[in-house]
Amino acid sequence: MNVVDSSGWLEYFADGPNADFFAVPIQDTKQLVVPVSSIVEVYSCIARQRGEGDALQAIAAMQEGTVADLTVPVALESARLSLEDHIPLADCIVLATARTHRATLWTQNPNLKNLEYVRYVDKNH
Repeated sequence: MNVVDSSGWLEYFADGPNADFFAVPIQDTKQLVVPVSSIVEVYSCIARQRGEGDALQAIAAMQEGTVADLTVPVALESARLSLEDHIPLADCIVLATARTHRATLWTQNPNLKNLEYVRYVDKNH
């Protein structure tokens, strides 16, 4: 199983320098888990930059994977991770979702790069 964080989705949709790195998990939709928090962040960013139509198209693509709701156990694990590891809460929600689904987390977020089961690529690659 795979989880791609918001920065990875945005990189993929923008066809940025790391788009190929994120294409691997994104295109394997049967193994893809999409945190609902990523849908919120991606929609917000794309709607602000390119308009609601593009944002809705992106969200439709994201929903080809399995959307994971933010449950109380995931929320509590996110808070625990944030307190213990001093990582921003939004990042911890994605990380806790990945761990709950025993998934690899794909990211270009330096806050997560040294954690177990994280596939990291430098944004300035």
